[in-house]
Amino acid sequence: MSSVPESLRLQRPVSPLELFYDLVFVFAVSQLSHHLLEHQDWRGAAETAVLLVAVFGTWAYTSYEATLLDIQRDVTRWMVVIVMGLGLFMNAAITHAFDDRAWLFVVPLLLILLFASAVTAVAGRTDVLREHFRRTLVWIAASAPLWITGAAVGPGVRLWWWAAAALVDLTGTWLAHPLPQRALSSRELPFDAEHMIERLRLFFIVLLGETVLTAGRVMADAPVDAPSIVATAGVFTVLVCLWAVYFGGGEDVFRTAVETTADSVRSVRLGVNSAYFVLAALVALAVGSELVVAHPLGHGSVTLALLLFGGPALYLAATGWFFHATAHGAWTERLTACAACVAAGTAAVWLPPLASLALLDVILTATAIAVTRAHHTLTRSLKANADA
Repeated sequence: MSSVPESLRLQRPVSPLELFYDLVFVFAVSQLSHHLLEHQDWRGAAETAVLLVAVFGTWAYTSYEATLLDIQRDVTRWMVVIVMGLGLFMNAAITHAFDDRAWLFVVPLLLILLFASAVTAVAGRTDVLREHFRRTLVWIAASAPLWITGAAVGPGVRLWWWAAAALVDLTGTWLAHPLPQRALSSRELPFDAEHMIERLRLFFIVLLGETVLTAGRVMADAPVDAPSIVATAGVFTVLVCLWAVYFGGGEDVFRTAVETTADSVRSVRLGVNSAYFVLAALVALAVGSELVVAHPLGHGSVTLALLLFGGPALYLAATGWFFHATAHGAWTERLTACAACVAAGTAAVWLPPLASLALLDVILTATAIAVTRAHHTLTRSLKANADA
């Protein structure tokens, strides 16, 4: 059990304001998918990855800080509202961030990171929390010159500056922003783990929902014929299976693992870290799905294979790593399915898109069934070990 005193524990439901805040990131996922669709090459993929790290980083920072500060406090509510407004401008610039809107992207990004962390560094409930976010500000100050320089230089070299900045931000998030001889003692940090679990759960639904919207939008523009209808049904099947891979008992595993660990902050942090890859996977799948629905009887290609099968493979690998790290189970089924996606993706280079999608449906349907069973078994095992 956690060593945090009971008097410091907070348990709050997810507020309507937090759900409202997440809507800004529905728009962000759409923008990221559109950018990748318009730039289907390695540079476009790298640009999308850099933008994704920046955008999801703002969600992760703000959601953590709102959880730690307590969303019921006025200072927290004002922080979320201000960040939401800044995020709207930032996300609007995504598709042209590497063209003529670099400053419109970078200025809101830095304001979000600096403002939210500064609020927590001042208004945090404990000395440990305030000191941690002072360290966070040091990491943000280290990446800020790279973001600013990237916005100031030409589009040709901007990617390298921003990639370096994104790497600093990502490293800080994954390592919990340590400084020499100063690191987060998360076992002693008051933290509403259930609240943050629910935030992640709802955010996954938002991500899957955006992919549903993409498929529907493409179908609205596609011819009303049998191949397009079958392709849309196939994409929907993929999304249902990916939903089941996590929500088919997976959230029970996550919640039980967090409840029975001595360091709930670490477990939730690993969940946030894996969400970077889940978001990347769903962006890739959204673009691949759009290509299949638009041209179901076209020709296969390396690009389509990477998007259509690489997205689910990354999703399975990321969630498999997370479940292995936190619950020590329900990961072999995911890695087996990941290997199947890689093999099928190789064949998809020569298959018509509709045939590739059918193959993916078969793999993911079998995976969803196997993983759901593994989740239920693992939850019973974790509860039994906790009771013992």
